[in-house]
Amino acid sequence: MKSYEVVIVGGGINGCGLIRDLALNGVSTLLIDKGDFASQTSQGSSKMLHGGIRYLENADFALVQEALEEKNLWLKLTPHLCFERDFYLPLYNYSKYAPWMLKAGLFLYDFLSHFQNRPHGMLTPEETIQKIPSLDPKGLRGAGKYYDGVVDDAKLTLECLYDALLEPCAHALSYHEVTSTVKVADGYEVTYQSVFTPHKETVKAKFVVFTTGPFTDKLLPKLNIPWTPQLVPSKGIHLWLKEGSLEAQGSVVLTTKDNRVVFVIPQRHSILVGTTETPVDQDMFNIKASEKEVHYLLDVLKQYFPNSNLTKDSIISTFAGVRPLVREEGADEALGKVSRFHKIFRPDQFTYVLIGGKYTTFRRMTQELAQEIVPRLGKAYHPNYTLNPLRQHSVMPTFGEKPKLTLEMVKKIIKTEKVTTFEDLVKRRLSILEDPHHMKDVMGIPVEEVKALFS
Repeated sequence: MKSYEVVIVGGGINGCGLIRDLALNGVSTLLIDKGDFASQTSQGSSKMLHGGIRYLENADFALVQEALEEKNLWLKLTPHLCFERDFYLPLYNYSKYAPWMLKAGLFLYDFLSHFQNRPHGMLTPEETIQKIPSLDPKGLRGAGKYYDGVVDDAKLTLECLYDALLEPCAHALSYHEVTSTVKVADGYEVTYQSVFTPHKETVKAKFVVFTTGPFTDKLLPKLNIPWTPQLVPSKGIHLWLKEGSLEAQGSVVLTTKDNRVVFVIPQRHSILVGTTETPVDQDMFNIKASEKEVHYLLDVLKQYFPNSNLTKDSIISTFAGVRPLVREEGADEALGKVSRFHKIFRPDQFTYVLIGGKYTTFRRMTQELAQEIVPRLGKAYHPNYTLNPLRQHSVMPTFGEKPKLTLEMVKKIIKTEKVTTFEDLVKRRLSILEDPHHMKDVMGIPVEEVKALFS
């Protein structure tokens, strides 16, 4: 029976961030995911590295500061995966903030970043329309401008994994489901099964860590892990729109009538719009956007951009994710008010559970856990190792000029980037926005030729 010091269940950003931290500190680790790595919540974000300007309203100053510090760190470490851009927050006569209040909030945002953000600004109505020509001018009082990061969330997750796997002590399996955990004298025996075949395997682990996000409350009882439900799952959807559907030179932050925030972010020769925040009423694995949710976002856009050319045909594709928000005793459980802080639990002496938090702060969350686990294994923990740049980049870049894709490049991606299915390749390694099931070619290569590589 193979033996590892740590088995991690869940290959999203927290699982991949944790295996990287542990591997860099010489801990033998196996990461297991039921699907592709980064295929659930960690590819369903708003593609932002940000402090969360709306969390200032909840007085979550420590969280915002931590997130801003991490945002600016990753902008330096992974410029090939993320970049800083301008965001505009328009103010109308009916807006709940006065201009002086917005300016104070933007100053605080810059202050919490230790003034590492590019400085904020305030625009007149005329300057705002110049930047966002299709914005509704009626009752417009101007806009605030600030800066945050845009990121390929799936690729950052994957490149953290690739970096970990450069260490000989790190191993990872996608498309394998953990079916049982049995406590033994000095740890656990963990059994997992391929989702494609009946083949099962059992390994031994000193510690088992669950980074299973929104699936945690349902999974742990199945595995006989002592657990009380801790989550308030929140579904969010996004739209990818065709370039030119809305005329905007920067990103726009819209406040809805029901006090939500919707981002409009031009990127990748298209426009990302999101997100919603609703209770989850369906199976969370591979969750989809509903027609009602799509219409909700379209209605918000039509309110703010009444003269745009926006129609349902403007939509390239949609996607959805589930935020694993942590329930707090006595706190307001309105989804927009639930804190984005994380929590670490120890159901027993050999088990850890990491839930909650923001995508942007994953390194801090996993570091908190790693610096507890590593000394328990009798090893020295080195907190600065995760400050180094990622060593293996994706073959196909997300932003900027892309090289012409060839079948040889596809073969290299399949070999070096942990690709199992055609959808893994298209959605997360090539970052193609279209629905893979309706594609005629893959960046110029006939679909049949690419799919033949998986047969």
